[in-house]
Amino acid sequence: IEDEEGPSLTLLAPNKFVVNWVQKNYLEQIKVAAEKRLRAKTTVAISVGDQGLANAGAHKNTQESKPLNVVGAPLNPLYTFEGFVAGKSNQIARAAATQITENPGTSYNPFFIYGGVGLGKTHLMQSVGNKINSTNKDSKVAYVHSERFVGEMVSALQHNTINSFKRQYRSLDVLLIDDIQFFAGKERSQEEFFHTFNVLLESNKQIIITSDRYPKEIRGLEDRLKSRFGWGLTVSIDPPELETCVAILKVKSELEGFDLPEEVAFFIASKIRSNVRELEGALRKIIANSTFTNKEPTVELAKDSLRDLLSIQAKQTTIENIQKTVAEYYNIRVSDLLSKRRNRSITRPRQIAMYITKELTSHSLPEIGDAFGGRDHTTVIHANKKVLLLKKEDVRFVEDCENIKRLLSL
Repeated sequence: IEDEEGPSLTLLAPNKFVVNWVQKNYLEQIKVAAEKRLRAKTTVAISVGDQGLANAGAHKNTQESKPLNVVGAPLNPLYTFEGFVAGKSNQIARAAATQITENPGTSYNPFFIYGGVGLGKTHLMQSVGNKINSTNKDSKVAYVHSERFVGEMVSALQHNTINSFKRQYRSLDVLLIDDIQFFAGKERSQEEFFHTFNVLLESNKQIIITSDRYPKEIRGLEDRLKSRFGWGLTVSIDPPELETCVAILKVKSELEGFDLPEEVAFFIASKIRSNVRELEGALRKIIANSTFTNKEPTVELAKDSLRDLLSIQAKQTTIENIQKTVAEYYNIRVSDLLSKRRNRSITRPRQIAMYITKELTSHSLPEIGDAFGGRDHTTVIHANKKVLLLKKEDVRFVEDCENIKRLLSL
């Protein structure tokens, strides 16, 4: 593509892993080869996409096609609100995202979504972009992973095209920036993003940001950025509850044209609840096994298809591993959990560890009490009731419990 800054080359890769690998190992060689061939300084971008998107440039003069975005990766057309299964774990985030599409730049700006890996943050973010694009074909929407933003800025500095870089980002109508935590420690990138953020916000342009943690908990991120992220709406997406997991499996199986019995969906959901990505992976295994063996999808078939995954989970979910994970999460020692100490900094983690042990293992109450320093089974009952009460009163407490369970399933 030719513009006033010179030629640019966009390469499409099948996924983010390939994008990152090529950028790390071959980006400079590609630039050298392109500049030798074109005899001019060339900007090289690598993004996720397919050949159909690459061919869009050949038809840019036709009315029905939209010009290829200069910045950002192509939006995934499968990421829509219709394909995003709503539940208690994500209903606030989904409702806010839907409202943003009706009034971009005025409702909840910036919109900050945080949560663990594979819970649907990118899907929801891109659903907003796809909806705005379908409503207004002239909208300039860019989806950018924070690592890509850093890479593009470094490239612009190397090729003396930083003004073009700034102009492209600051002329957007909607900026979707994924995994902002990767900005941590990158002061020059944070500086540039800070000014871009201010320009877009002052112009009432929509900004949506995702992260794996609450903005104020991102280490290495400047306080002025953390402060600005709190100007709009900050919401979390939590691991889906059982019913939402089942609904996700039913929707995904329908999209695959596969009839998944409800009892099989409940079995999968009861075993895998850490994130949506793992649910989809388990479903694909069962679909493949059923298709290749020409067998009906049953619970027994599901057990056979997922035996390796279930075996790993069974090994991970031991009392010892739960104690170790909880201790590391709260930055205390396992010996503290087993001790007689009763100060809150120890008592709360101990109660959570007992609660999770009761939920994820088949150990009896006396066995759990004995494993926690020889305590009585009534202590375990009290701990379980206390955690359930705290989960109703404090959202952050719910997040702590879910984060620990997610760590146990990794």
